[in-house]
Amino acid sequence: MPLALTADQTALAEAVSGFADRHNSREYTRKHSDRLAAGELPTFWTELVALGLTGVHLPESVGGQGGTLDEIAVVLAEAGRALLPGPLLPSVITSTIVASSGSEEPARDALRRFAAGTTGATVGTEHGIGVSAAGLDGASGPVPGAAAADVFLVAASDEDRTRWFLVERAAPGIEVQACAGSDLGRDLAVVRMRAAAGVELAGIDAGYAEAVATALMAAEAAGVIRWCSDAATDYVKARRQFGRPIGAFQAVQHRSAQLLITSELATSAAWDAVRGLTDDPAQRTHAVAGAAITTLGHAVHAAVESVCLHGAIGFTWEHDLHLYWRRAISLAGLGGGAESWERRLGEVALGGPRSFAVPLPETDTSFRTWVSEILDRAAALDNPHPGKIGDHDATNTGPRRTLLADSGLVSPPMPKPWGIEAGPLEQLILQDEYDKHGMAQPSMGIGQWVVPIVLARGTPEQLARVAAPALRGEEIWCQLMSEPEAGSDVASLSLHATRDGDGWRLNGQKIWTTLAHRSDWGLLLARTDSDAERHRGLTMFLVDMHGPGVTVRPITQSSGNAEFNEVFFDDAFVSDDMVLGEVGQGWALTLETLAQERLFIGGVRDPGHNSRIVGIIERGEYAGSRENALRVLGRISARGAAISAMNLRETIRRLDGHAIGPATSISKAAASMLHTDAAAAALELIGPAAALSEKDCEVVHHELDIPSWVIGGGTLEIQLNTIATLVMGLPRK
Repeated sequence: MPLALTADQTALAEAVSGFADRHNSREYTRKHSDRLAAGELPTFWTELVALGLTGVHLPESVGGQGGTLDEIAVVLAEAGRALLPGPLLPSVITSTIVASSGSEEPARDALRRFAAGTTGATVGTEHGIGVSAAGLDGASGPVPGAAAADVFLVAASDEDRTRWFLVERAAPGIEVQACAGSDLGRDLAVVRMRAAAGVELAGIDAGYAEAVATALMAAEAAGVIRWCSDAATDYVKARRQFGRPIGAFQAVQHRSAQLLITSELATSAAWDAVRGLTDDPAQRTHAVAGAAITTLGHAVHAAVESVCLHGAIGFTWEHDLHLYWRRAISLAGLGGGAESWERRLGEVALGGPRSFAVPLPETDTSFRTWVSEILDRAAALDNPHPGKIGDHDATNTGPRRTLLADSGLVSPPMPKPWGIEAGPLEQLILQDEYDKHGMAQPSMGIGQWVVPIVLARGTPEQLARVAAPALRGEEIWCQLMSEPEAGSDVASLSLHATRDGDGWRLNGQKIWTTLAHRSDWGLLLARTDSDAERHRGLTMFLVDMHGPGVTVRPITQSSGNAEFNEVFFDDAFVSDDMVLGEVGQGWALTLETLAQERLFIGGVRDPGHNSRIVGIIERGEYAGSRENALRVLGRISARGAAISAMNLRETIRRLDGHAIGPATSISKAAASMLHTDAAAAALELIGPAAALSEKDCEVVHHELDIPSWVIGGGTLEIQLNTIATLVMGLPRK
């Protein structure tokens, strides 16, 4: 998914892409790298300005397009994907910072010039320029765009404060020396100042200026990473070895899928950084540091991965890939070291996670009013009975749960009367109201995905028997799919259902069935026709888990928990009226069951990986230094926030009426990897305490329980297969 979300943003991205294609941007870079390095503007700069692409974010009153920072970020991301040469990025960074100034006329005059095509570069606080009565003094380090700049925005230290000045390139006391940079499409130069004069701009916040530079660099880097992923995908589809495309080899598929995940997380983090520029300082640091770690920090890695997928051709001078690799190196270096950003993010993460409030386009409040009235009534009731899958508000039963079930608010996307046929907006409003009322939204556990298919495909008699108790939490469900020889390959199952009078006899075994030992009903897939193709001879049954011939044996996990089970069927009888759908239709119903989760849309919340590490730091239980502990927290926080940002982007797309995109599959795979890495990080932090038993050390217990999270929902390898073939279109054979 590109950085653009809305139709207008997509059109803007297409305009940039078309412009770059017309001017053959990569070939231009090859031919004119020496001129670009010396600060010479590309020949197309005047046309770029005339199209308004350099001033998308500037007010119309100064000649800009009156757009938002989100929109200029789209321009930069697409410029990164197209490898557009020239000083667009440094000029946009400079004009964006100037726009935040409280100096009305000097700033407005500068913005008019930027909108008209003046180029700029920012000499930030890290360069150590000083100010005295004589003027500005000092020498900067390498500054991107400085050789091409007409004007500099300079941060100068004046004792204990930072002052900002606009300095003309042609002013006395200014010397600019171009450097040979790793990026062949953008100039780099050192700026020396000796008693240089400038116009002071008031009201610029140094933290905001740094955030702008980092966020906008991340936007361009996201485009670079996207090109690296797209180019690798196209190459492995076309390149043939051993008589078939190399994209058919699973190792290549997995590597390609992981590069796509890197790209999606980088795009989401960069988008969130730009979105967070107007937040309070702590939240802004959350967002910008996350992008510095996840986007700028992975740009070089993405380029190298693309090189590896291309093979030897990928690191030849003739291939375009090295141009992107070079830009990635430059952006990563200019963005600052990942270690310092990790520490800074760790500091703010101690105060709470990144906020991902969903902007709701609510025009009619009648639905919210109706929900609020029901929840007001529910708040006056309670749930005194512990649930079968946990003793907490989301699962307990009683008058409150019954009222919510009867009102259709337990499974809101489902058809009436069981749900309220809620779309994405209604589901988010409902969740918002649950939060406001201090109530947990009821859960059916595994039944959350099983019961909807029963409601959708069941007979009236089946619904009358099972629907209401499930919604009220009085009966719970399990899903009987996996077998000892049929795990991820569900269609290869062998449990047989044999016709017997007015029903069927079940014989065989299921395994890894979550909470079967507590379940009342199971949704079971069995083979009813051994002669049919493996996907066709399957039928779905509703099974009474307490019936004769059904034996459940809990499997004790390495953590000591026993959430999974073996289930044995020895001539267990299921009557015809407990067949779900038609005989032989089981595979289609299985796919529908797996798709049920996609009907639900949730608010984007903190994934929770931070809390364990935050607790370790707050209690002083880390074995090494506090700084190292903060870096670990920052690193894990950045990845969790990127996943949440991806989910938020998907939610916004859904609210805008778009079909479900690939973000669900990509997010699941990213979350699986994060589960594993976050648990390992916590284990490493506590040092010798990890030698304690899981009974005495929660971190050890969680580590031993990781397979429940990363295998139970489908192994990472299967998720990567799905992304590679269904999302990326790589060949299966």
